[in-house]
Amino acid sequence: MTTLPPDPAGSGETEPAPVNLWFCPNEDLAPGIAATLASYWLDENEQEVAGRFLFERDRRQYLVAHALVRRVLALETGIPEAEAVIWRSSRGRPFLQTPAGGLPRGADALDFNLSHANAYNLLGVARGLRIGVDVERLDRGERGLDNIIATFAGEEQDWIAGAAPGRPRDRRALRLWTLKEAYSKARGLGLGLPFDSFAFTLAEDRGVLSFRPPADDSARRWRFLEVEPVPEVLAAVAVEVDSERPPAVHLHHGFPWGRAAPRRLVLPAPAGV
Repeated sequence: MTTLPPDPAGSGETEPAPVNLWFCPNEDLAPGIAATLASYWLDENEQEVAGRFLFERDRRQYLVAHALVRRVLALETGIPEAEAVIWRSSRGRPFLQTPAGGLPRGADALDFNLSHANAYNLLGVARGLRIGVDVERLDRGERGLDNIIATFAGEEQDWIAGAAPGRPRDRRALRLWTLKEAYSKARGLGLGLPFDSFAFTLAEDRGVLSFRPPADDSARRWRFLEVEPVPEVLAAVAVEVDSERPPAVHLHHGFPWGRAAPRRLVLPAPAGV
């Protein structure tokens, strides 16, 4: 992960709108506040879903995640939290419905994607671009990892097997899993895209060295970013970029009550190109 250098002075070029990432632990929003915000902001369907959770921890996760979505969309678009209309595709991917007169703050249509894992939430927002995000905790242990790994391409399974058992092996598996999830979510396919139909080659520490896409796609149009927003929490971002001048990535931490200065990151060049 690299900090973005300043733009050349006098270039005269307009920067693309940044990709915004919002990383928010559940603890950043007290349970009572999350419930109050949700009662005002969430729509009827979201309220119904929240009421079906058997365990309070799961309900809290849902309320914080969806309050985060509506707050960020309000900041990005000017649409009040309770008035944003969110619909889902047949595969369950959420989209913001653009009002008849366009977004209050103009500019391109907005795409967003949400992921959460055991008390951590990650939301990605992009204008005029497709985005997918995923977040996982390394302390999940061995739960389900073997079944996950079995869905990967053969060369990815071999790379994972080359790591020492325990945390090194888990890290390799979860780095690949988050990248695969982010890519499939950006395409709107979710688990409908076989995970052995595409493959990543990763650097030892962080970064995508190459990407072998599915037969119906091109590696050149995708950019991938790995982030560890806090220790032992892995996140991945996939962005479809249709120009040679990619947007910056702004990483925000915490629930967005205001506009604290984000960390500014580089979106790497297409892998292997």
